[in-house]
Amino acid sequence: MPEGVENETYFQWLSQAAPHVQLHHLMAGYRISAAIHVAAELKLADLLAARPQTSAALAQQTQTHPQALYRLLRTLASVGLFTEGEPGSFALTALGMLLKTDHPLSMRALTRNACSWTQWQCFGALRRAVETGGSVEREVLGMSGREYRNQHPEERETFNEAMISLVRQVVDAVVRAYDFSPFQTLVDVGGGYGAMLSAILHSTPGLRGVLFDLPEVTEGAIRHLAAAGVLDRCEVVGGDMFAEIPRGGDAYVFSRVIHDWDDERATVALRNCHRVIDPSGTLLLIEEVIPPGDAPGTGKLSDLNMLVGPGGQERTEAEYRALYTAAGFALTQVIPTQSRISLIVGVPRAAPAA
Repeated sequence: MPEGVENETYFQWLSQAAPHVQLHHLMAGYRISAAIHVAAELKLADLLAARPQTSAALAQQTQTHPQALYRLLRTLASVGLFTEGEPGSFALTALGMLLKTDHPLSMRALTRNACSWTQWQCFGALRRAVETGGSVEREVLGMSGREYRNQHPEERETFNEAMISLVRQVVDAVVRAYDFSPFQTLVDVGGGYGAMLSAILHSTPGLRGVLFDLPEVTEGAIRHLAAAGVLDRCEVVGGDMFAEIPRGGDAYVFSRVIHDWDDERATVALRNCHRVIDPSGTLLLIEEVIPPGDAPGTGKLSDLNMLVGPGGQERTEAEYRALYTAAGFALTQVIPTQSRISLIVGVPRAAPAA
């Protein structure tokens, strides 16, 4: 960092830099991603949690090259994850704390998943996705991402832990923004390991839940729901939302599920929900709504991830309204939260056209 601005954060410095410097850092952003990924893999935040340490001591504990590790730490200190006090000695910052495994909002699993080999490979084929308009997963991996994770249990576990991490970042905001108490039974479609459902049940005494996800996910969901102390208020059901969704709920929630799919497949899932929901029931999508125009938002970056990966998409409010209409719902409200996530509320109307 240039002399005289050592007390500025990376983001402050970058905002004041010349346009060609800003563009250089934007186009080289993958280098920062790769560096953060290595820090997550080596558990550097865990090792620095108790006290500052020298890069030489950290290298010994991580079995890495001392000078190379110093260069990595120096780079990450320049963008705010660590801080270098005495020369060669590093400590955690508030930003770096989020890479701790046991941090309440830990992003270590999310980092490992977002910067995984499969993600690098798919984003390397971004041009192909832009040219064709479709997912490049099968072209790059030889199969879908879901199939790949099913064949690689460690990757599947990392992915599931990453999804839990994502939910933890937004769950408090969701339960503060929306009152679930009018409902008797909430069906969480594609609920993963149940982090969102657990939080909603904890915040809403008397509410019962149904967690519905693929059979290979439900075993892990049972363990997590039991650990959260809500399994006695839950039913766990394995199945495929594109075939059939369980009946019995007066509210159905899809948390960060619909964005994985294009409009055609998303409409199939929501129509299956329409078939089983009570006429007075409520549909809730928990998703990031893309802001209009050139307003910044993480959803626009996530949308590129959906493009190269599963082939889904993030959507604007107008696009969600159209999706609801096609599936037989009326979008009644979009409720922003104190996170990047919104609740997209709908109610059933006349049956959708075939």
